[in-house]
Amino acid sequence: MDYRIILPEKDLPKQWYNVLPDLPEPLPPPLHPETLKPIQPHELAPIFPDALIEQEASPHRWIDIPEPVLDIYRLFRPTPLVRAHRLEAALGTKAKIYYKNESVSPAGSHKPNTAIPQAYFNKQEGVERIATETGAGQWGTALAFACQMYGIQCTVYMVRCSYEQKPYRGILIRAYGAEVFPSPSDRTRFGRQLLTSDPQCSGSLGVAISEAIEDAASREDTKYALGSVLNHVVLHQTIMGLETQKQLQMLGENADVLIGCVGGGSNFAGLVLPFVPDKLAGKPMRFLAVEPHACPTLTRGQYRYDYGDVARLTPLLKMHTLGHNFFPPPIHAGGLRYHGESPILSHLARLGIVEAKAYYQTEVFEAAKLFLNTEGFLPAPETSHAIKAAIDAAREAEPGEVIVFLYSGHGFLDLGAYDNYLRGELRDEEYTEEQLQTAMQSCPNVGF
Repeated sequence: MDYRIILPEKDLPKQWYNVLPDLPEPLPPPLHPETLKPIQPHELAPIFPDALIEQEASPHRWIDIPEPVLDIYRLFRPTPLVRAHRLEAALGTKAKIYYKNESVSPAGSHKPNTAIPQAYFNKQEGVERIATETGAGQWGTALAFACQMYGIQCTVYMVRCSYEQKPYRGILIRAYGAEVFPSPSDRTRFGRQLLTSDPQCSGSLGVAISEAIEDAASREDTKYALGSVLNHVVLHQTIMGLETQKQLQMLGENADVLIGCVGGGSNFAGLVLPFVPDKLAGKPMRFLAVEPHACPTLTRGQYRYDYGDVARLTPLLKMHTLGHNFFPPPIHAGGLRYHGESPILSHLARLGIVEAKAYYQTEVFEAAKLFLNTEGFLPAPETSHAIKAAIDAAREAEPGEVIVFLYSGHGFLDLGAYDNYLRGELRDEEYTEEQLQTAMQSCPNVGF
C-alpha cells in the first residue's frame, strides 16, 4: 500500500511549463496606468530584472531552469506525493486522496519555488537588494532564504495584522539575514500617509506591495519581487504540477480533481497549469480553487482591470478583483487576504476551466484538525482551505476517483491561530455586498 510516492532526483523537471501559448484565448495585456495602453517591457525595468520581464510574456511553452537554480531546488525537490489513507478511512470514502507536500522546503511552503529563481535572476543582473511584501510571512521567509543563498540583501514589508499574529515568522525572516517591518510602516511615503489617517491600520497585501514598490523604485541598487499573481511567478511554480504528473504516472493514476487554496493564485496555478492541455484535449478533470468568504476574489469579485496595489503604482491587470482599496478582515489565513487574483487564473476561471469555492475560517480549522488527527501533520491556515475542499470532494466522489490537493505549507508558525481555534475564539468573517460595491467604485473604468 503506497503512502509516499518519491520521484527520483534524476527526474526533477529541468524546464518550467508556460501555459500562455496553450490558452484558448490570448491573455488580456497589462496596461500602463497613465496611458491605458499595453505596457511595454522596458517600462517594467525599474522594478524587475530583464530575465523576469522576458518570462512574463514569453511565447515559449517550455523555459529552461538554470542549473544554479536546480542546485538549490535539490535541497528539497522533488517533493513527495502522499496518499492520505488514514484521512480516507476516517471519511469512509472510496475515493483516493493524495496531497503534494510542499511543506518540506526550507521555508516550510511552496514559495521557494519562485523565490529561488527570482533571487538568481536578480543576482545575475547585479542587483544588490530586493524589497518585497508578505502576508502571513511564508513568501517573506522564502525570499529571505533565497537571498541568503545568493548573497543579496532583502527587505520585507509584512502585513501588520499578520506581523502581530505570527511573530515567529518575523524571527525566521531575520534569522535568514533579512529585515522585516510591519506594514503600513513609517519607512515609505505611502506608509506614513496611511498611519497618519489611521494609526491602528491593520494593513493589507495591497498596502505592503505599495510600500515595497516605492522602496525599490527609490533606490538604484534595489529591485522588487512579487510572491504571487504575475505570470513569471506562476511559471516557476509549475514545477509542482510537473512533478505531480510524473508521480501519478508512476502510480498509473489520472487525477479527477485538483485542488489548491488561492490568494494571489500561485500555488493553485502551479499545481494545475501543467494539466490544462489535458483538460483542453477533453480529459475529464476538475480544477477547484478555494478561498475564504472573508476575501472572496474569485467567487464574488468582478473580472475587470484593476491595480495590484492600494497606492496604484502597479500596471493595470485584467483579473478578478474586490477593488484595490479593499481591506480584508484580519483572518488567520493571511496569505489569502489579497484583493486580486492571478490574471492567468482569472482568465481560466472566466473560460470555465477553473471553478471556485469559498469557506469560513472555523470550518476550515475543523478540517485542519481532522487532517492533523488522521495524517499527523499541522497545516497552515491557507492550506487548510484546500484540505476542507478535498474532504468535501471525497464525500461526494464516486469510488476510485482520484483527488489531489496541494499541501502548500505547514502550520508550525501559526500556533497562535490554532490556540484561538481550540479556545473557541475564532470569528467567521464575510465580505458584505455593500462593502463590495463600495470597493468597486475605486476601480478604473477601462473597457479594453
